[in-house]
Amino acid sequence: MNTVGQTAVMPEVVSAYIAAVNAFDLDAVMATFCDDALVNDAHREFADSASIRAWVRREIVGDKVTMAVTEVAHHGALTIVRARYDGEYDKTNLPDELILTSYLTVADGRISSLIIVHNQPSPY
Repeated sequence: MNTVGQTAVMPEVVSAYIAAVNAFDLDAVMATFCDDALVNDAHREFADSASIRAWVRREIVGDKVTMAVTEVAHHGALTIVRARYDGEYDKTNLPDELILTSYLTVADGRISSLIIVHNQPSPY
């Protein structure tokens, strides 16, 4: 992956999504998604606007989640963003520094899919 500021550039809508998350702005977060977007967070799928809105309201805005981007890369149509996450969520059994990877696809200037994963080091 490329470090932020080297060769990888975040699409404008991805930057807007992260800014909206960090501002705890439900409507601004939702404005970054396509009407038929798909979100998968920790193996839970949200496949319509109502469920995505409920997830954002409860687990992003409600838990005051913040993202500090550490890396950005592209792989085909994917934008891959690693970020330090913090907030007021239950941190039981989580590492002191929680780094999550977001895999995003963009269509017509909006996020069409977002998959958030807590990756583990490769055994190889």
